[in-house]
Amino acid sequence: MSEISDMIQRLCPDGVEYRKFGEVCFYEQPTKFIVHSINYSDDYEIPVLTAGQSFILGYTNEVDGIYNASNDNPVIIFDDFTGAFKWVNFPFKVKSSAMKMLTSNSEVLLRYVFHYMGVLNYSSSEHTRLWIGTYSNFEIPVPPLEVQRKIVEVLDNFSELTAELTAELTAEL
Repeated sequence: MSEISDMIQRLCPDGVEYRKFGEVCFYEQPTKFIVHSINYSDDYEIPVLTAGQSFILGYTNEVDGIYNASNDNPVIIFDDFTGAFKWVNFPFKVKSSAMKMLTSNSEVLLRYVFHYMGVLNYSSSEHTRLWIGTYSNFEIPVPPLEVQRKIVEVLDNFSELTAELTAELTAEL
């Protein structure tokens, strides 16, 4: 058995509880964090983000309405129309209101939520708001925090090793 399986056996003898995303995550509308000008410049400091593939659209010099994410206060930005999402741990502004900023309650590590969202591999081609109507109703297993920390550690290490290997393979081509 793996260390995680052992922990689950020991800490959850009756199984792991499942909860809806909407019960363990909070969302915030990005309205007060929307950039006013699209005159971006690499000379500016504050990134303007989208949850889509491009992620950083540019940099702004606007100082009001900055979402102050950090390592101690991270956030997941969630594209409300496609289901795309990104982990953010630095201050930023956003381009549009078509996203939600997600945080979690004290029973679930936000990084655990982030990894679980990746496992769902959900996306939509419909032009509807996904968080409230769909995503918030998906269920997530909620093991004790100790188990969540171990899962996050394993997945973060795997992600880091994958990125390093990809960089090495790309450099050799």
